[in-house]
Amino acid sequence: MLAETKEFIPPKNWQELCDPIQPFLDEVSNCLKEQVKNFDPQIATFIQYALSSQGKQLRPALVALGARAAGGLKPEHVRAAVIIEMVHLATLVHDDVVDSAEVRRSRPTLAANWGNKVSVLAGDCLFAEALRLAAALPTNEVCELVSHSAKIVCTGEIRQTLQRGNFELSREEYLELVRMKTAELFALACELGARLAAPENKAAHIALREYGIQLGTAYQIYDDCLDLFGEEAQAGKSLGTDLATGKATLPVITVLERADEIEHKAWLAMLKEGGAKTDTIREGLVDRQIPASCREVVEGYIERANACVSNLQSARALHGLSACLTAQLCSLSE
Repeated sequence: MLAETKEFIPPKNWQELCDPIQPFLDEVSNCLKEQVKNFDPQIATFIQYALSSQGKQLRPALVALGARAAGGLKPEHVRAAVIIEMVHLATLVHDDVVDSAEVRRSRPTLAANWGNKVSVLAGDCLFAEALRLAAALPTNEVCELVSHSAKIVCTGEIRQTLQRGNFELSREEYLELVRMKTAELFALACELGARLAAPENKAAHIALREYGIQLGTAYQIYDDCLDLFGEEAQAGKSLGTDLATGKATLPVITVLERADEIEHKAWLAMLKEGGAKTDTIREGLVDRQIPASCREVVEGYIERANACVSNLQSARALHGLSACLTAQLCSLSE
């Protein structure tokens, strides 16, 4: 089906974008909270804490928007969104342990409250429950796709952990890690939305999966920029953890690509001091217009994402999601 032809007016903010699918997101949120009853009562406190940290529900929104672009929402989309969000929340619990993060979504992390051991095991429980929910669906397809994506995400996290302290990571290696650990779940959300809406429309499955890859890559680059150039009060989570844990992200990779031999050595020396040099590093990156350069990269991925779904019905909402991300990025590069 051809794309809509009326003039596209992007949403003013995330809430305006989500207004048409808010009942769906509310149902997903309520269903997710109800999953606590499926866990042992002695660990219910930890699971409830993790499941109540749902943020903007970006991935459930992608399920809904993908479904609408491919044909329309069905009841089974709620279960798919719950499964994907549970996998995502499990990765956040583990991420906060790896990054020693104390704040997530404007409140203490699970690890900050109950320690790393409980957090790791709680994350494992969330992964297991997500797969159980997927296996309970009438078709094996969802379970297979979720299992495959979860393995890719975890593999990406492990590979990134192995690269801690390697600030000479290439741009290609960095983007591969981004694709695995972040873009994969975006792609899964979009693809499942399409598959459940229109099982026979293979072209839509492919287009929406690729949209998710491109948008997910853009989002992670934005998030990496936020860690360096954002404000904790606005972000609602611990920032500066990438430098402190020796994680090479696009701003750092870009400045090293542009540096001559002497500057390269000086930058590496600063970077290896980690969080102690955060302010100096940030100022140096801003002086060299690195935020603006990263913004251009993100905008390129957003353009490619929009192109992927240009021939699908109701693709405007997906374009609107891209516009919201662009607006957020602008505040970091001005």
